[in-house]
Amino acid sequence: MPKTPKEITILGETILPGESRTLNMEIAKLHTMTKLKIPVIVERSLVDGPVILFSAGLHGDEINGVEIVRQIITQKINKPKIGTIICIPVINVFGFLNKTREFPDGRDMNRVFPGSKNGSLASRFAYYLLHEIIPLVDYCIDFHAGGADRFNAPQIRIVPHNHDLKKLADVFQAPFGLYSKNISGSFRNSCDKLGVKMLLFEGGKSMDINADVTQEGIEGTKRFLAHFGMLNPKKTVQKAEINTIYIEKSNWVRANRSGMFHSVTKVGSFVEKGTVLAKISDPYGAVEVKVKAPNSGYIINANEAPIVYQGDAIFHISTALED
Repeated sequence: MPKTPKEITILGETILPGESRTLNMEIAKLHTMTKLKIPVIVERSLVDGPVILFSAGLHGDEINGVEIVRQIITQKINKPKIGTIICIPVINVFGFLNKTREFPDGRDMNRVFPGSKNGSLASRFAYYLLHEIIPLVDYCIDFHAGGADRFNAPQIRIVPHNHDLKKLADVFQAPFGLYSKNISGSFRNSCDKLGVKMLLFEGGKSMDINADVTQEGIEGTKRFLAHFGMLNPKKTVQKAEINTIYIEKSNWVRANRSGMFHSVTKVGSFVEKGTVLAKISDPYGAVEVKVKAPNSGYIINANEAPIVYQGDAIFHISTALED
């Protein structure tokens, strides 16, 4: 017989088994003294099971992640067969309103964890997220997008040599898996220290919604939930067409001069060494130089800015794949 789940308390409110609740995390106000509410959407099954958090908008301009979590809710994927699903579509509401990555205090919230109850605005949000939500969570998928016009191929990022996270990434089946160390002050690093198993999803670019990236995020989420027996029985799950390509090492290709940027390379594609990836020209028709692949590999990120400066990161290319 399944165990009967216990009541849980979030933000001072008790949520019983079988309940659906939208709570509001209120930490600060706008300059107009208007309350700023961060909706926390909780769906609980009558049957005991894991607690999973789907979060996005840690960076306010990474809209594609917000769209994925929004659709998880709209499509009722967040109504679990067992266990509990918590959705926070927009963590950094300030940045979302202002179309910026940072908080109004100029800080990147993903560099101030574990935060402080009496610290900067971003630090306070980090503190309350870790103390009010994360202690209840077993697993988390945090959805992100590329910044500064750089478009990420859909990918899951995990730390190297972690068997449990690798298994979960295999379940999600994103097109790419990227091994990357936890960054000090990041949400992922703090969750790891608290024993929460987190997958970090990257896909698309800031201030943009891409339908293909969104669909990859949704389908991966359904596979993730199905793995734990949590997927809404009314939903179907499909295996990805290809297995995840895991990248152990990668490098940035940087612009060798300033000018107008003309990319001819599709994100996610495999290129041979010496392949022309892009051209950089002056605006007067006198100069046009080629940018070539320094090695064979997969293009997992591409700069989509129309103008670049010398030294700008323009392509992220794999240099070593997992055997």
